This record gives sequence, C-alpha cells and structure tokens, in this order.
Amino acid sequence: MISERLTGILLDSFGKILLPGIKVTIPLTVISFSLAMVIAVFMALVQFADVKVLKQLARFYIWVFRGTPLLVQLYVIFYGLPGVGIVLDPFPSAVIVFSLNEGAYGAEIIRAALESVPKGQMEAGYCVGMSYLQIMRRIVLPQALRTAFPSLSNSLIAMVKDTSLAANITVTEMFMATQRIVARTYEPLALYMEVGLIYLIFSTVLTKLQQVGERKLSFYLSDQ
Repeated sequence: MISERLTGILLDSFGKILLPGIKVTIPLTVISFSLAMVIAVFMALVQFADVKVLKQLARFYIWVFRGTPLLVQLYVIFYGLPGVGIVLDPFPSAVIVFSLNEGAYGAEIIRAALESVPKGQMEAGYCVGMSYLQIMRRIVLPQALRTAFPSLSNSLIAMVKDTSLAANITVTEMFMATQRIVARTYEPLALYMEVGLIYLIFSTVLTKLQQVGERKLSFYLSDQ
C-alpha cells in the first residue's frame, strides 16, 4: 500500500520534475539534435563525395565520438577544459557534447542511407543535364531521407533519455531535480520510478510523432 505521505510526495514532486523537463530537457534535446543533424549531414556528404583529406578527418571524428563514452565526453568538456583555460557553463557544455556525439552516429546513418540509393540515379541525373548539387538535392537526398528517418527518429528518442547524464555536470534537468527531491524525502524507489514514467511519456509522444512523420514522408515522396 502507498502511504498517504508517499502519495503526497509523488503528487507534489510530479510538477517539480516535469517543469525542468519542459524548460531544460526538451530544449537541450531539440537544440542538440538540430545541431547534430547539421554535423551529420555535412560529415555524411563529405564521405559520400569521397574527398580524400576531408573524408579522413570525418572518419577520425566519427571514430573518436562513437568510440568513447558519452559521460567521459561530458567530463572532458565541462571538467577538463577549464584546465587549459576554457570554461563553459553546464548547459552549453551539454549541448556541445550531445551535438558532437549524436552527429557522429547520425553521420553513419545518413552515409549508409546515401549509399543505399542506386548509382543509376546519379547517372540518370547527369544524363538530363542536372548538376551534382541538383542531383543530391532533388534525387539522392529525398530518397536517403526516407531510409534514414526511422533510425534518426530512434536516435532522437535515445537522446531524450541520454540527457539525464547532463545531471553529472550540474545541468538542472529532470533527473537532477529528482535527485534533489530524493535527498530531501528519502524515497528513491518511488521518485525514480516517477521520473522514469515522465521519460516514458516523452518517448511515447516522440514515437507517435515518428509514426506520423514516416507516413507523411512516404506520402510526400510518392508524389515527387
């Protein structure tokens, strides 16, 4: 049975946990993912175009950020850089790390999607007098987007949950707000389950939006 005290704590804490989710977790996710997609598209196009030096630099970046833990990257940026005179606030530090980390994974997703487009599509574009950029914009990228969309959507959902790691560099998001309430009330099980429920709600909403987006994208591309 849930005691009256615990019920009161859960009801009181729900808004106190949800508010940082709306004010910090969601903006952190949206800004970081948007920047990550810019990085990912650029890195994918560099590899797809097979520009030797730039391709090697892109592969090195992807190797580093896919091969090291996200938590370590957060610590290096927030706690490590002050040692060389670079001091960043917690939120910008988290944005930088999440963007670079997700950009590396997104680059591989988009690169694979670009390479899945048949080579004949490029040749057909050249045959009708289109430039390389026109072929990429009108033929290759739309087809690649349809392939990459589900994986990128899953990455967005994963990022929402990964933002909880930002609590380790003092970003006051949902998980840190929960930790502070736990420290005051000594009810870790119920409160951590409550914040888990809120993360689940966020992820469920994004999953529904993903399904809608996939349908609209398929409908749009079928009309092209």
